[in-house]
Amino acid sequence: MKRLIPIIVFMLALLPACATVQSSMPQPKPEAIKGPIGERFVLDNGMVLLVKENHALPMVMVNVLVKAGAVMEPPEKAGLAHLTAGLLTKGAAGMSATEISERIDFIGGSLSTGAGTDFATAGLTVLKKDVDTGFSLLSQVLMSPDFKEPEIDRLKTSIKAGIIREEEEPSAVASKAFMKMVFGDANPYGREAEGTVQSLDKITRDDVVSFHKRLYAPNNAIIAVVGDISATEAKMLVARFLAGWEKKEIPAPVIPEPPVPNGVEEKLIDRDITQADVLMGHRGVMRENPDYYTLYVMNYILGGGGFVSRILDKIRDDMGLAYSAYSYFTPDKYDGLFTVGLETKNSTTKLAIDETIKIVDKIRVEPVTDKELQDAKDYITGSFARKMDTNAKIAELLTQVEFYNLGLDYFQTYEREVLKVTKDDVLKAAQKYLHPDNMYIVVVGNLKEAGMEKQAPAMSPAAPGQ
Repeated sequence: MKRLIPIIVFMLALLPACATVQSSMPQPKPEAIKGPIGERFVLDNGMVLLVKENHALPMVMVNVLVKAGAVMEPPEKAGLAHLTAGLLTKGAAGMSATEISERIDFIGGSLSTGAGTDFATAGLTVLKKDVDTGFSLLSQVLMSPDFKEPEIDRLKTSIKAGIIREEEEPSAVASKAFMKMVFGDANPYGREAEGTVQSLDKITRDDVVSFHKRLYAPNNAIIAVVGDISATEAKMLVARFLAGWEKKEIPAPVIPEPPVPNGVEEKLIDRDITQADVLMGHRGVMRENPDYYTLYVMNYILGGGGFVSRILDKIRDDMGLAYSAYSYFTPDKYDGLFTVGLETKNSTTKLAIDETIKIVDKIRVEPVTDKELQDAKDYITGSFARKMDTNAKIAELLTQVEFYNLGLDYFQTYEREVLKVTKDDVLKAAQKYLHPDNMYIVVVGNLKEAGMEKQAPAMSPAAPGQ
């Protein structure tokens, strides 16, 4: 479930990496980056090219971000963006899925595609000597996918099977219900990128072809090239293999306004399980929000810092109410989510919820301690290097730095902004962005054991003559 990733293990709302280095390939030690994260070029066709040289090993990683995520699909065709991206490697330029796989395997590389709510991605990893072959395959799956009916049907069947399996997973059930409560049915942030069984059944080949034709364009894409390659070489590769990619007029996404919570609203889902899954929270912030870094620090103290966070320390260690307990912000391009999650025995569900809400409220009324603040800053800045310990991670990071308009001085900005956060900043941010009196709460568990059985609606008086 892509949305339920604690903020302490994510940065920039990263999606699962598409440019994944094969485990058999050695990884270079990350360089200490003191200047800009890379070089940036805007090409004649509108594409943004980002390049970071690292000649430690003869390898090249490429990450392409296309602004063609679920925010661009109609709600009745939910899953269209995810399906389209998944089909890119299932046949292109007359090559079958097997042929594409065999060609990339033959050179010991990897090629993958995917899509989430904000964007779609394509990732390529190759040895330097095979970069032409890799770029050729990458360009063909991006520009000339075949979208054959059998492959569409096969992938739809696979996705639907996964959706059905998730209905048996309490955490997945809770996540879907929670996002729907916070954002509503029509909002793309209110649903999983995979869509539903019903929405997938409505998607036709014409829908897929049209979606690709409308949005997959160089002026709607960002490409990062990292590794044993110069900026001149990267520009030549892009010009050679992506020259035929046509610039297009790109529509803006239409995102419905989410509902406004009226006090604490609950969604209770009965399941015959031994422990309850609980999610609670409300809308959060967009990634470009200037208070993002303060919220990162604040949330580390609240529930993002694992065993040193207030929520886990109180709910699990002191009170023994939960097996896990955490909080995080998920900042996306056009909206965001704040979530508190916990797993507890059915019988302690209400108590665990009440105590957790008290912890959220407390950080809004009392300043954090000097030690809490310093520990949070030390961990966040000290762990930053792990976000870029492979060239594949750097390539993915580069595209998202560009997508979220963070600037190529991001590495310096990140540390500087975290270190300047004060206790007063944390208090003000908590008061502004945490709303324990207006939260959505989802409980998936044995409601009878939890003492939270849903009440039957009152019967309306019968109309005359009935």
